[in-house]
Amino acid sequence: MTALPASIDLLLTEPDAALREDVEQQKIRAAQAGDIGAFEWLVQRHEERMFGFCCRWLRCTEDAREVCQDMFVRAWQALPEFEGRAKFSRWLYQIALNLCRDRLKSRFSRQRENTIGLNELAESPSCPRNSPDESAGLNSEMEKLGRGLALLPEKLRATLMLITMEGLSHQECAEVLNCSVRGVEGRLYRARQMLMQWWNEER
Repeated sequence: MTALPASIDLLLTEPDAALREDVEQQKIRAAQAGDIGAFEWLVQRHEERMFGFCCRWLRCTEDAREVCQDMFVRAWQALPEFEGRAKFSRWLYQIALNLCRDRLKSRFSRQRENTIGLNELAESPSCPRNSPDESAGLNSEMEKLGRGLALLPEKLRATLMLITMEGLSHQECAEVLNCSVRGVEGRLYRARQMLMQWWNEER
């Protein structure tokens, strides 16, 4: 089989993680120099993941959309101060988490008609459809999980979500939450214990 030229092969294959990170670093430097197109590239790369996180934290698509937009505005304004010591995605999580906390405080005294459950957030057109009975059972469990998460203390909920739902490592979570890895491990253990106890007692 004839080998493809390197330039063509690069276009036809999925770039490895190291290459993607190199490209992202180039885009970050360009954006810091004022290249709005480079920043739009960064937004497109991270917006789906950040929006999903905001949805799971706030459980309200309208609030999540506004917070996500605000997060990228804040990121653009603060980008010259970003030193690259941590991954760009972890820096975004820090901004998003702070904005989500602020949004929850501001809406504490009011109820929103469009509050949604985790089962709705988890739906995707590309996912295989379950039978009606299976879907009803899954939706019920996801809604119960959402209620349980909402009852956890904020620090424990943030730790559990960042690690189990967002896939961050303990070290990455510690950097987002500005605490030690041991602190993350302790919070994660307590969060799981509290959620399991609530789950078994809740009817």
